[in-house]
Amino acid sequence: MSRLTHGGNLNAAKARFGGANWLDLSAGLSPYAYPVPSLPADAWQRLPEDDPALIQAACAYYGAPQMLAVAGTQAAIQALPRLRAPCRVSIASPTYAEHAANWRAAGHTVQEVAWDALDTHLAASDVLIVCNPNNPTGEHIAPARLLGWAECLAARGGWLIVDEAFADMVPSLSVAAHSGQHGLIVLRSVGKFFGLAGLRLGFVAAESGVLDRLATLIGPWSVSGPAQTIGCAALQDRGWQAAMRTQLQQDGLRLQQLLAAYGIQSQGTALFRWWPTPNAEAWHTHMARQQIWVRLFPQTARGIRLGLPPHEDAWQRLTRALASYCKDTP
Repeated sequence: MSRLTHGGNLNAAKARFGGANWLDLSAGLSPYAYPVPSLPADAWQRLPEDDPALIQAACAYYGAPQMLAVAGTQAAIQALPRLRAPCRVSIASPTYAEHAANWRAAGHTVQEVAWDALDTHLAASDVLIVCNPNNPTGEHIAPARLLGWAECLAARGGWLIVDEAFADMVPSLSVAAHSGQHGLIVLRSVGKFFGLAGLRLGFVAAESGVLDRLATLIGPWSVSGPAQTIGCAALQDRGWQAAMRTQLQQDGLRLQQLLAAYGIQSQGTALFRWWPTPNAEAWHTHMARQQIWVRLFPQTARGIRLGLPPHEDAWQRLTRALASYCKDTP
């Protein structure tokens, strides 16, 4: 399987365009990292055995009956296809490309399906995968509809996998509370909302049999001791979480309005905006020449995803770059 392109690849931007003063808005993550607490010395010295306190904190935060900690949801995305014999997999598209790539690499028959056609593909699917809310478009599906799909799939031994990596801002969309039922698997990420992508910490919510098989496949010590300590603190800090939801909602609205002021009608979440455009490559190149790195989707999605600026100077840089693009474009 060839390596896919993702946001956050700032070294690629520097190698291609040069320069040192880059503003990275390509990854769609919160620009405000959770303040990392001081770590006990044994966080570095001991083998990172599973910490029950972390799982308790995760279950309380996500509302799930049981969970498995993993080294980012990417670890689960790579492992889950290996838990099933080759089967028919439908994936709501466009979305995070690693889902389709890993199921194909494991020998499954994968079909990428438009969001408005998912119902019609349910009967012909053994596994259905949906990102809710979606990355990069921000589209979402009501929990009741998802749970209906999960019930249909489970009746014939199938799975519904719901990637909720961007659901922290809209907890009402989550189906994690129902993940104890047969056939429903929910993925959650600490990296996005908490601004801790480098921590590599995520969780899988599912029935115990699936979690046991997944844990065996991934193996021991998959989540570092420091990641467990920091994750536990972040998941329990309700005051920080509430304040951050308010901040991100304000910033997301500001970004939407800023883009609209320059003629860009975008969609997305509080953490990023996305819009399809035939000029995606030109827009991406213009921003790169201003040393602003954004996420280009050059193929099927053909659009731009733009994350939140981290401070006022960054907002002003983005505003100037938008103005110069409009000035230079006929």
